[in-house]
Order: sequence, then structure tokens, then C-alpha cells
Amino acid sequence: MDILQILLSESFWAASLRIATPLIFGVLGALICEKSGVLNLGIEGIFVAGAMTGWMAVWLGAGLWGGVLFATLAGGFFGLIHAILTVPLGLSQHVSGLGVTLFATSVSYFSYRTALPTVTSPPRIEPFRPLDIPILSDLPFFGPVLFQQTAMTWLALFMVGLVWYVFNRMALGVAIKAVGDNPNSIDAQGLSVYAFRIGSVVAGSALMALGGAFLTMSAFDAFFFGMVNGRGWVCIALVIFASWRPGKALLGALLFGAFDALQVRLQTEVGALVPSQVFLAAPYVLSIFALVIVARSADYPRALLTPWFKGQR
Repeated sequence: MDILQILLSESFWAASLRIATPLIFGVLGALICEKSGVLNLGIEGIFVAGAMTGWMAVWLGAGLWGGVLFATLAGGFFGLIHAILTVPLGLSQHVSGLGVTLFATSVSYFSYRTALPTVTSPPRIEPFRPLDIPILSDLPFFGPVLFQQTAMTWLALFMVGLVWYVFNRMALGVAIKAVGDNPNSIDAQGLSVYAFRIGSVVAGSALMALGGAFLTMSAFDAFFFGMVNGRGWVCIALVIFASWRPGKALLGALLFGAFDALQVRLQTEVGALVPSQVFLAAPYVLSIFALVIVARSADYPRALLTPWFKGQR
């Protein structure tokens, strides 16, 4: 099978969307945080916390949507820690974010080992199954690509539309963007810069956790160490690629998903001739190349990484 046949196949694009789903959650969450002026490098650890918490909740009997709820709460909790450290206290967003990543990852692994001290292989759960929508699932090309995905993929696509609507059609979105560009303008109107920034970081972190929950509750059926595998850091880069726009964020996630799906198929075709590490690195190399092309023209929030204190000009 040549590359053109791969790119035109239904299975390739279905896999691309499936691989992109956790990135969609993550990049939307990072976008919300950064639109308010706060960089959240805790995303990698929040992914791990969402993966472990969602899986653990389902394993304990909370049900799949219960697992989704608990994952969002876990993400919001770690986001609140980051928000308190960086917004009212004004600490370094880089240091705080990396600290949250280490803390969330360690707490997740510790909780797993405490709950299952003697288990050598993680217990399995019944994950979300691909939806089978009558008529639509049988459509050529679009049926397998769109209408045979799991409910969490559809939730991710819905969140793209919702985030776009909030930022472009609602006063709340305008206020969040103003906080990220010129927080003094929000303060001059008698609104709380702290409240908007903290709320944005908590909401964005809750979305990030859903990216991790997708891995254990939809892509796989168990939690294991190292499963996040740098996806959080990829999301940070994709926000820049997207120029902080939800539609381009979806495009960036799909682009990375396509690169990843392509390398898997190329390994199958020519894996005996080329070292596997070349294929594994290819999605990241291509993503860096795409990032370099668009980074210079990215319209970043003007107050990103800048602490704000009431009464200080």
C-alpha cells in the first residue's frame, strides 16, 4: 500500500481522529488558560491525574460518565492549586506548572499503588464503545470516520464548538480575552481579574483531565504508568500552532493525529528497512516543523505570563 492509498483510506482518518481526541481536550484546556494570561505547564500531570481518576472511578463502580465527572473534578482541583499560586500570589507560572505536573503525577501513581499494592497487571474496565448510529454509520467514508467513534470523541468535538462560541459570541469570552490582553481594563470596569483568571485555569484544567480520561476509558481499558507519553507537552505546542483559536486547535490536533496514524502504517509497510525510532519521532518532528512555520505570526495574549496585582499599574 502506497502513501496515497493510506491517506485516502477510511481507517486512516478514523484512527487520526481517535488519536487526536485527547489532544483536542488538552489543547482546548491550555487555550482557555492562556487566553486568560496564565500558562499551565501542569497539563502533563493533569493528564495523568485524569487518566487515573477516571479509570479508578469506573473500576470502583461509578460508571463511565461518573468516571468522566471525577476526572474533571481532579483536573479542576490541580488547576485550582496552580491558579492560587500564580494568580493572587503571582508566583512563576513555569515553576508552578512544572510543580503541579510532578505533584499530580506522583499523587496519581501513589494512589494507584496504594489501592492496588499487589497487582502486577492493571484491572480492566468496560470502556466507551464506538457508537453505531443507524444510517449515518453506514455512510461511505464519513460513516467509519465520524459516526463510529466513541461518545468522548463527540464530546471533544462539541467542546470545540462550545469554546469557539464562548470566545466569539458571549460576553464571558470577551472578558476572558481582555484579562489575557489588558487586565487593567477589566479592573477598571469593577470586575475581578483574579476571579476570571482562576475560573479560566480551573475550567481549562478540567478539560485537560478529560484528555487523560479518554486514554483509560475510551482508547484503552486500563491505567498504566507512562501512558500519557508527553501528550500534554504536545498540547502546549499546538496552542501556539493554533494561534489561540479553537478551530485551528482542532486542525492542529488532527494534523498531529494524522502524523501519528501515518507512522504506524508506515512501520507496517517498511518497518524492516527503517529503524522504528525514526517512525516514532516523525510526528514530533513534523509538528515542530509546522509550529516553526506559524509561530512568527501567532497572535498571543499580551498579558500571558505577566502577574497582575490590584492597584498596580
